[in-house]
Amino acid sequence: MNSTSETAVAAPGYEAAAAAGPQPGEALPDKLRRWVLGAAWSLMPPRTWGVPAALWMVASHYAGLRDTDEGMPDPENALTNPDGLAGICHDMGVESLMAGYRAGLFPFSHIGPQKWWAPGVRMVLALQNFHMEKNLRRRLRNRHFTVTFDAAFEDVVRGCGEPRPGHLNLTWITPDVIKAYVELHRAGHAHSVEVWDGEGNLAGGVYGIAAGQVFFTESQFARQRDASKVGFATLNCHLQNWGFVLNDGKYHNAHLARAGFELMPRSQFNALLARHCPAGGRRGPWAVDDTLDVGNWNPRAGLERNQKPT
Repeated sequence: MNSTSETAVAAPGYEAAAAAGPQPGEALPDKLRRWVLGAAWSLMPPRTWGVPAALWMVASHYAGLRDTDEGMPDPENALTNPDGLAGICHDMGVESLMAGYRAGLFPFSHIGPQKWWAPGVRMVLALQNFHMEKNLRRRLRNRHFTVTFDAAFEDVVRGCGEPRPGHLNLTWITPDVIKAYVELHRAGHAHSVEVWDGEGNLAGGVYGIAAGQVFFTESQFARQRDASKVGFATLNCHLQNWGFVLNDGKYHNAHLARAGFELMPRSQFNALLARHCPAGGRRGPWAVDDTLDVGNWNPRAGLERNQKPT
């Protein structure tokens, strides 16, 4: 796997964000609220139909009926209801998480133990299909925001866990999850995109995991209009320039669909992971390449350039 010794370019305000230090753990009232909201979320149709199978898996885990030393679950044996539930995630360590991602699994849980998931279809972007709307290109060309990579990873993860207007105040990004992904970041596998406004405020961001030539987008957030879109476009432009071929968005949503992501059957997705996760890679700190003109990026042309023999 290739590595890079680049360091992120700091934007105004980065020093203050980085100096904030570790944040406190989850307070008991916050945990109780999360459990109540998580239970309510699980009982909303159509998720209700998957509750018995999920409860049996969790009960078996706590009762010791399942081997806590069992290996990584087979994603092809994941349940259809709830869609993609594959097993209990016993270990949130760096090696375990990376093995899961390479196998097409990811951890997720609002309540109870962490669980491995592998949905029957995945929302996937072939980077040459990335689409930018005209107003986003204007934003990028006007340079209203400054974008950095890996400059304030923990702040970005915490931002992704913030309550969002019009949505249930519920997140799976708990202090334990943040700790696990910070360790992935320190190991050079997890990366963040920071979007800063002109006053040095963190306006939005993206974070995810890199494995070989595949990037797994975990979450995005925006405190200012179009901030996460600017960061996401910048990320995907760099991914293609660095030789990545796929960006996994997990589940379908309108934002990803507009950006060019498409649904892919799990078996096809996992076959691509087997091919591209062991190939190449870019482990270690990432930095924005100022020579890339993201506002005028043509993903199709980038594909042709990367396919030319060297």
